[in-house]
Amino acid sequence: MRRAPAVGASCRRCAIRGFVVVFLVYVLSVVVLESPPVYRSVPGAGAATAASRPLHVDGSGERERAAPARPSKHPHRETLSAAAAKLRWGSRMSGIVSGLDLRHLNATRSGSLRKVAAEAAAAGARVFSDLQTLTGAVTELDASGEEERSKCPHSIVLSGDEFRERGWAVELPCGLTLGSYITVAATPHAAHAERDPKITLLREGDEPIMVSQFMMELQGIMTVDGEDPPRILHFNPRLRGDWSGKPVIEQNTCYRMQWGTAIRCEGWRSRADEETVDGMAKCEKWIRDDEERSEQSKTSWWLNRLIGRTKKVSVDWPYPFVEDRLFVLTLTAGLEGYHVNVDGRHISSFPYRTGFVLEDATGLSLNGDLDVQSVFAGTLPTTHPSFAPQKHLEMLPIWQAPPLPDEPVEIFIGILSAGNHFAERMSVRKTWMSAAQKPSNIVARFFVALNGRKEVNAELKKEAEFFGDIVIVPFIDSYDLVVLKTVAICEYGVHVVSSRYIMKCDDDNFVRLDSVMAEVKKIPRGKSLYMGNMNYHHKPLRNGKWAVTYEEWPEEDYPTYANGPGYVISSDIADSIVSEFATHKLRVRSEVLY
Repeated sequence: MRRAPAVGASCRRCAIRGFVVVFLVYVLSVVVLESPPVYRSVPGAGAATAASRPLHVDGSGERERAAPARPSKHPHRETLSAAAAKLRWGSRMSGIVSGLDLRHLNATRSGSLRKVAAEAAAAGARVFSDLQTLTGAVTELDASGEEERSKCPHSIVLSGDEFRERGWAVELPCGLTLGSYITVAATPHAAHAERDPKITLLREGDEPIMVSQFMMELQGIMTVDGEDPPRILHFNPRLRGDWSGKPVIEQNTCYRMQWGTAIRCEGWRSRADEETVDGMAKCEKWIRDDEERSEQSKTSWWLNRLIGRTKKVSVDWPYPFVEDRLFVLTLTAGLEGYHVNVDGRHISSFPYRTGFVLEDATGLSLNGDLDVQSVFAGTLPTTHPSFAPQKHLEMLPIWQAPPLPDEPVEIFIGILSAGNHFAERMSVRKTWMSAAQKPSNIVARFFVALNGRKEVNAELKKEAEFFGDIVIVPFIDSYDLVVLKTVAICEYGVHVVSSRYIMKCDDDNFVRLDSVMAEVKKIPRGKSLYMGNMNYHHKPLRNGKWAVTYEEWPEEDYPTYANGPGYVISSDIADSIVSEFATHKLRVRSEVLY
């Protein structure tokens, strides 16, 4: 009976121990489940490096949980740090490709410019896919240069039969250059009846109309496969059959099935107050009635010249093309445009259209109602101007860009450039850009779209990989789409380098970086900034070189917009531009953002 209290005490101690064990298990389980351990690691760093390197809240590793906050009334778009962006870009050609999502170019929701942009982006995707699979650079020339000279001949001579065998076209491998000329000897056919002419409108029941016309075109035949080549110059003499009932000459350009504003020469000389092309009139005068006046005028002109009655006598000439009569036409590339002479007499001039350069004219096409006797092209470039970067690039480590800093930068400079501007980029590297690369809080990059020539893209890729200062925006370059490069600059400045300010300039600008930084430092932290010229109350031009259609911009006035080759904006403005672009709210027109 005395052992009962001892047994009871022993049971109580066992119960207490069990309760303590259960309690400890419960506490440990709560701690483990509610507060899991956080593991952080720095790739490629040892223990000492990892211990001394600061871990940033917005770094590429695990993010610390922030305290709960009330939901904002406005959606907040999270930005990526430079480190995170670089990791994202690591699998995309080592960060030389823009992170701008061109899928936002939804053509069905926007106007004609976005449609063109979407098509250029689709074509650029195909070209970029080929560029990624390219394992080697363009074939190097031998020391003698014979291969390049054979590829880019100084002149081309074809008989009529040879020209027809080539499909009424001749390739100009390296395009044209200043002073290049093409001479064509041909005979227009006699007019023939057509029931469905393309140059006039026939009503139902009308008699067939007599038509005689031909087209001479400079084309960019070395473009992306599967696309119609752009018509850089469309020269269309209409001897008979034009809707006006008179012989005319029409000149124009066409890109992606979009015709520009035509220049029609109808027998009157261009107005004295109209812009000339290298001092030449766009259209010369010819007789519109009969040829008798012409013979009389020429006779009087020679008589007056012989007797010395006057030093300057004007003479009227007939329409330069006659059915079944041989003509000799010479097309010359001048400083401001193309010039056409027929039988030694100036007929018309056509100014260069924005977006096309001489080297783009890589083919000559002739078709229509004419019989070609011969074709001669002379003073052609023996090397492609944009295909000889070895003449301009200095592949030296001193000009290579340093890697992107881990910390946010003070200012990011985006430089607009074209794929074939090798010389311009090298000049920038050797001048003001070298000073911009020294401070760690300043970053500068070229923004380049893809070129229509595969050789240029191959050299561009090699240049980008060596210098490390080029960001490729994957669409086919066009002047009308320069605005996409500007958006890409904003995207890079906000999401990749986390810059406080973003500057946009061109590759032919010289940036006084010290002056720019001095002005930027005057701005209080956190305050929005735009530094540059502005356009106020400008109206869209409906005619001429810079014509804007009502489909592109229906309003009568533009809103206030940035003007000039260079300007600086704060990161909040750049972030707003990128966000508006992503949500299809950004209105674009050529170089203009709204």
